[in-house]
Amino acid sequence: MSAPADSAQPLASTSNDQVPTSADITTSDASRGQSASASASASELARTKITLQGALKSFQDFPIPGINFIDILPLFQDPAIHNALLRALELQVLEFVGSLKPDVVVGLDARGFLFGPSLALKLDASFVPVRKKGKMPGPCVTAAYEKEYGTDFFQMQEGAIKPGQKVLVVDDIIATGGSAAAAGTLVKQLGGELVGYLFILEIAFLKGREKLGGVPTITLLETDE
Repeated sequence: MSAPADSAQPLASTSNDQVPTSADITTSDASRGQSASASASASELARTKITLQGALKSFQDFPIPGINFIDILPLFQDPAIHNALLRALELQVLEFVGSLKPDVVVGLDARGFLFGPSLALKLDASFVPVRKKGKMPGPCVTAAYEKEYGTDFFQMQEGAIKPGQKVLVVDDIIATGGSAAAAGTLVKQLGGELVGYLFILEIAFLKGREKLGGVPTITLLETDE
């Protein structure tokens, strides 16, 4: 004798229940692990920024009366602080660009040379300098930018950046933004993909970001000056 149709329903329902597979559990664990790692990195970055901020020095009326000059050089005088700076810059880049991890770090003449090469090593990227016109041998590409006393020129050696390489431009401070924009122009002339700008400090009231063409820009530390 066959069973009534409704008596088979519980068995059908049980057979359709989804039981988590090992792949589901592994994916869930990985997601939680990534979230915890990101949270730990963010916490480390926040703590390190406080340390770095405290190491900065300011000088009133330099270089002219009415200017409060923020000096970043103390960040390099103590090995522990210097190492903390590099770690913070590395974390900031990884948080900032995500999957667009740079192939090349471009440092501006001259303070971009202080930390650009070390940051490039941490990111497993090459380092390419941007220098004033006439300072580098061989064929170069050139870009002009305006300064308070006239026009100046930046150069980069031809072939230093390969077409399609992802490039991050770094410098100590963004002020008017002209020199950083010129560096970005050089990157594009060589066929690089400009993924962002990174600065230690920003003089916000000069609105230098407005010259960077909407390219993602991040500042490591903040100042009210």
